[in-house]
Amino acid sequence: MEAPQVSQTEAVGTERKQAAVIRFAGDSGDGMQLTGNQFTTTSALLGNDIATLPDFPAEIRAPAGTVPGVSGFQVQFSSQEIFTPGDEPDVLVAMNAAALKVNLPTLRKGRTVIVNTDGFDASNLAKAGYQNNPLEDGTLDGYRSIPVALTTNTLKALRDSPLQNRGKQRCKNFYALGIMYWLYSRPLDATEKWISKQFAKSPDIVDANLTAMRAGFSYAEVSELFQIQYEVPAAPQEHGLYRSITGNKALALGLYTASVKSGVPLFVASYPITPASDILAELARMKPQGVITMQAEDEIAAVCAAIGSAFGGSLGITMTSGPGLALKAEAIGLAVTTELPLVVINVQRGGPSTGLPTKTEQSDLLQALFGRNGESPIAVVAASSASGCFDAAFEAVRIATQYMTPVVVLSDGYLANGAEPWKVPDVNSIPTIPVKFRTDPEGFQPFLRNEETLARPWVRPGTPELEHRIGGLEHTDISGDVSYDPDNHQHMTMQRAEKIARIAKSIPLIEPFGDDKGDLLVVGWGGTYGALHEATVQAQSKKLKVSHIHLHHINPFAANLGKLLRRFKNVLVAELNLGQLDMLIRSRFAIETIKLNKIQGQPFTVSEVLATIEDTIQEIHQ
Repeated sequence: MEAPQVSQTEAVGTERKQAAVIRFAGDSGDGMQLTGNQFTTTSALLGNDIATLPDFPAEIRAPAGTVPGVSGFQVQFSSQEIFTPGDEPDVLVAMNAAALKVNLPTLRKGRTVIVNTDGFDASNLAKAGYQNNPLEDGTLDGYRSIPVALTTNTLKALRDSPLQNRGKQRCKNFYALGIMYWLYSRPLDATEKWISKQFAKSPDIVDANLTAMRAGFSYAEVSELFQIQYEVPAAPQEHGLYRSITGNKALALGLYTASVKSGVPLFVASYPITPASDILAELARMKPQGVITMQAEDEIAAVCAAIGSAFGGSLGITMTSGPGLALKAEAIGLAVTTELPLVVINVQRGGPSTGLPTKTEQSDLLQALFGRNGESPIAVVAASSASGCFDAAFEAVRIATQYMTPVVVLSDGYLANGAEPWKVPDVNSIPTIPVKFRTDPEGFQPFLRNEETLARPWVRPGTPELEHRIGGLEHTDISGDVSYDPDNHQHMTMQRAEKIARIAKSIPLIEPFGDDKGDLLVVGWGGTYGALHEATVQAQSKKLKVSHIHLHHINPFAANLGKLLRRFKNVLVAELNLGQLDMLIRSRFAIETIKLNKIQGQPFTVSEVLATIEDTIQEIHQ
């Protein structure tokens, strides 16, 4: 079947839009993540700026048709730079009753909802908890409701396919994707190529999915359900090579690039845990490039293997989420006292305990800073965007090797799974990470420190005449001999703390977005960047005296943070927790702050941040 072309009939007008937000929602087995990713990829290839929010249940396969089993994927695509996946959809595609029930509250009246009428039979209504059919009882009054029998139409389109009925029904997500491609003037070719490659070993599946998508496109074109078609032009971009990237992929690429730029082999040991597992999978694919990965039997084995590799002269890397970071705590303390370079990536999720394993949160900050026995300071770096995860991983390796210390990189579920365009950097523009292993035995001592960084020498085992002992017991400075002397323990504790403090000399000063003084400074860290930045932009457009800073180094802070905070009448600290960064800022700088906190497993919306900014500034001037 040939791909249909977009027709410009008199019955259908074309409207150009600056941006659009679409949410696909259905059962976890309906392929909503796949559908959303394909729409995202096509939009990226067309030159749109994109931001996505995958939102799926924790269960591998939740009960079909139930509210807990709803999977969603939201994407904003734009003709200008954007920073979030959008506060609310312009179009909701609901594959069944449960999907409508979960997502309709996010849809403003007057917006479009495309419903699969086949997903609203008595069984689906009962599973979703509806007493009456929302398609008939006025629930959708005020919305632009477009009923489509997606399942029935898909089966009709595939009547000649040799697939069984169940296999044919699984193609309905591509039928829905075809409708959306027509509605937003998207071509089919990129997804056609992907389907042909993805299912190459099953020609019948290739043909069925292609036929379903093309049939959906044609249905939208000729059904007269849509009286208007939309165009979202490409966004202006700097010249260069771009790719769509998620936070987890960016972390993997950042670690590999740091290995190349430092000349030190990369060893990665990890135990699978949502939402960090993809990083290990991405790095495992780099085996031909020399990356060594190990899927450990548990979290403790993983971090200990990474420490062992650091002792052996490799970049020791491990990744996890909050529950795993707790299990790694004792071993991280070992890396602190042995002063070995270790990078621990924590992709945060909702807690406590198993909590909300597929939802986002920022509640591990204090754990990263203080969640170990004894005085065991480490460096903490936070990523703030999906593409920024590359820089965070690279920076962590720089700090770990330059200062011989463990470093925790904080990402989160929102960054891990969300995608955005990333300009692939010129390899030659990326700085080297200078690493020098000690080989000269003259005057060698295992804890003889660099005068500037206080880092001890890094020695590969087996280097002639540089045999030495390290371990978890306290040791004497310089010589490394085991020591129980009280004064020596205080001295070593202070040395390790001072080493972390000196990192501040090698990190950039903070430059606010906006003026360096005013009524309000919005402070954030991690994946909240997009919402805070966009809210600040909108507030500034209203002539409000508000600025924004986003912290990428949390231990230590940038040297000018305290001075900058005191230049504003009020400081608003926004976090997806109950106020952990706020606690640090208050205790460190002795200033009053205002808190904005959200713990719902969902990111901030721009509107809720903007409302807080406006309310705060209004109170200032009353």
